[in-house]
Amino acid sequence: MLELPDSWVWDFWLAQDGDEYHLFFLYASRALHDPGRRHRRASVGHAVSDDLRDWRRLPDALVRGDAPAFDDVATWTGSVVRGPEGQWHMFYTGATDRGGALIQTIGLAVSDDLISWHKHDGNPVVSADPRWYEKYDGATWFDEAWRDPWVFADPDGDGWHMLITGRANHGAADDRGVVGHARSHDLVQWEVGPPLSEPGAGFGQLEVFQVEEVEGRVVLLFNCLRNELSAARKETAGSGGVWSLAADSIVGPFDVSKATPLTDDSLYVGRLVRDVDGAWVLLAFHNEGPEGFVGSISDPMPVVMAGDGLTLKPS
Repeated sequence: MLELPDSWVWDFWLAQDGDEYHLFFLYASRALHDPGRRHRRASVGHAVSDDLRDWRRLPDALVRGDAPAFDDVATWTGSVVRGPEGQWHMFYTGATDRGGALIQTIGLAVSDDLISWHKHDGNPVVSADPRWYEKYDGATWFDEAWRDPWVFADPDGDGWHMLITGRANHGAADDRGVVGHARSHDLVQWEVGPPLSEPGAGFGQLEVFQVEEVEGRVVLLFNCLRNELSAARKETAGSGGVWSLAADSIVGPFDVSKATPLTDDSLYVGRLVRDVDGAWVLLAFHNEGPEGFVGSISDPMPVVMAGDGLTLKPS
C-alpha cells in the first residue's frame, strides 16, 4: 500500500518498465485540513515497486504551470505509454480557473527514463470539441469536464486512441457522461471525434477510463460516485465507486447503461494491472472511511470476469 504521512494520495496511473512498476499519483498536503481543497493543490508524485505492494518514492513527475498556462491551477490524472522510438509519453489533465470553474484540457509530457519529465511546447494537445461535447456555460455543469486521458495503441496498428472523461452537448444535465474519444498517428497531433458511448446511461460523468482484455473479454473500467449518478440511476444504485462493463471491441462502442459496480465508494479510481505472476489485479485508492476521506492506495486485489463485468475475487 502507498500511504504518505503528510499528504493525501488519490488518482493514479501505472507504467511498467521491465520488472519495475512505476506509479504516478496525485497528492496534496494534509496541512490543507479539508480534503475537498486538495484538487486545486494537486501535484503528480512518483513511486516504484517490483511487487505492487512496497513502494519507493522517487522525485515528483509534474507540477502545475505558471499563469496563464492551461495547467496553472493543477495537474490531474493521466496515463503513460511508450512511443515507437522508445520515448515515454505522459498524457495528463491540466486545470485552469475561469470565474471559479475549472476548465480542463489534455497536456503531454515526455521522458527518456520515466524520471525526468518535460512538458510539450505545444500544450494543450487535446481540447473538447463543441460539435459533440459540452463546453462550460456557467449553468449546466460545475466545470468543463475534459480530463483523465487513457491512451493505448490501435489493435490493428493504426496509430493511437485516447479515451477521455467528457460530457455530451445534449441530454439531461445530470445524464450527459460519455466516453470521449480522440485519435493520433504520432502521439502529438490529435483529432477529436464523437464519443464512443451515448448520453442517458445514468451518469453525470465517467471518470478515469481504462480498457483491457481480461480472460478473453474486452472490459471497460470507469468510476463514478453516487452524487454524480443521474436521478434515475440513484433510485436503483446502492452506491457509487468503480464500475465495469464488457464490450465487443477495445475501441468501442460502449453501452455504458449496462455497467455494474465493481466496488462501493470506499474504493475509487480502479486500475487493472498484471501482477508479477501475470494475473489481473485491481488497485484503487481508499476513498471514504469511518472518519471521512482516507487518501491512500490499496494493495493489489485479484479480479475475475463475472457475467458482463468484473468482480473482486474472494480471498
